[in-house]
Amino acid sequence: MRADRLVSLVLLLRRHGRLSAATLARELEVSTRTVLRDIEALSAAGVPVYAERGRHGGFALLPGFQTELTGLNHDEALALLVAGSRRGAQVFGLGSSLASAMLKVVDALPESFRQTAAGAAERLLIDPEMDLLSRRAVEEELPDAVVAEVRRAVFAGHRLRIHYEAKGKAAEWRTVDPIGLVTVREQGYLLATKAGEDRTYRLSRILAAEELGEPAQRPDRVDLDRAWQERSTRFRTGGDQVAVVLRVHPARREELVGTALAVLAEETDDGWLRMEVAFQDARHAEWALWQLSTSAEALEPQWLRAALRDRAAAVAGRYGEAVR
Repeated sequence: MRADRLVSLVLLLRRHGRLSAATLARELEVSTRTVLRDIEALSAAGVPVYAERGRHGGFALLPGFQTELTGLNHDEALALLVAGSRRGAQVFGLGSSLASAMLKVVDALPESFRQTAAGAAERLLIDPEMDLLSRRAVEEELPDAVVAEVRRAVFAGHRLRIHYEAKGKAAEWRTVDPIGLVTVREQGYLLATKAGEDRTYRLSRILAAEELGEPAQRPDRVDLDRAWQERSTRFRTGGDQVAVVLRVHPARREELVGTALAVLAEETDDGWLRMEVAFQDARHAEWALWQLSTSAEALEPQWLRAALRDRAAAVAGRYGEAVR
């Protein structure tokens, strides 16, 4: 909307002092002609914006044009700036809105907090794109139009029609009653009900969405954290789960626990740990044990020991071939 863009333009000038039309156009994602029209509109509305000509010229505001959020203390301001660095808003299609909101917050801070809070925020990094091993976080492709339609239905309390492609199945249309949105490790989910039954949908698998006019059949209030925990528990305890008895080196315990569904039993065993662990299925169990290499040994079931032995033999055979 143009009103939002005009506000953003003013705040950009407040923060940077003087910016060229080209820079403003790039920041606002519009043409330079649109920027010039917006500057004229601001001037006509009484905003003290003026042009400075020359090689280093641009547009600027007269000093002192601002408002303040005098109710924020330093730690509150810092909390807002750090929260603005989270990527959850990207998952829900609110990235640009979050950036605009944080710009307004920073501009409205009292002068005494603005520099110190911004400086402190620069020293805190939340969820970087890659870890120490240079592994990038997996980011899902989420069409803005689809996510926006889902978000509108959730907030308005309307039923939602989605074209959903479940894993390994052809896409089909479903009508659901949306309850809320959840983001976990850069992945977004829609919590909903379908014919009264709980359903959880990956946002990245929603190919199209249509907000319907009829009200959703859902409670007026919801504890989304509790709902997510309950669904997560049901997911972990359903399907073709596999219980594995194994020995693992204590140094690799946390890695094992981090990928397993649950630890069913645990005791020490001659300097190692003997554990019974639940995995989602046979494939999950084999993958998890293979990652631990010689730091773990599957004891039961026998088919898992055989699968790991065959995999190790195949790798040994590949590297045992004579170098050509």
